[in-house]
Amino acid sequence: MTRPKKCRRIAFIPGTTYFKPAGIPMRFLDEICLSLEETEALRLKDIEGLDQEACAERMNISRPTVQRILDSARKKISDALLNGKAIKIEGGKVEMLPKSYICENGHLWNMSLQQATEEPPKACPVCNTTSISLQAEDAFLSWQGKGRCLRRGSNE
Repeated sequence: MTRPKKCRRIAFIPGTTYFKPAGIPMRFLDEICLSLEETEALRLKDIEGLDQEACAERMNISRPTVQRILDSARKKISDALLNGKAIKIEGGKVEMLPKSYICENGHLWNMSLQQATEEPPKACPVCNTTSISLQAEDAFLSWQGKGRCLRRGSNE
């Protein structure tokens, strides 16, 4: 009997989710799919500079799982770069952290990533002040990714 997969927590969905080699028509490209959990692990480890233990805690998974996710992501990226393949970012079962905001008067509220991306807050919903800032993400929203990549050469 297999255990159900734990949801991985992510705090970021990249604005650009498709990369391809220049000068090669799409119809000739193989595609590599990076899951949202792989991109989050790369972001935390390589961009934020966290150690694997901190990455594991932020993503709600074990340290060995972080290592496996990083190994998989780096292998896929290397394959795409060295073999001229496109990279598509999508899929995975993850918990999306909402964006938390606070105004200068101390009112705190959350917005889903989609809401915050479509229309960032311009004023506090309680006191209407425009002096607001982004706070640490500490609540979770469930989000289900699209699933597997179906283009030829997919490597998931």
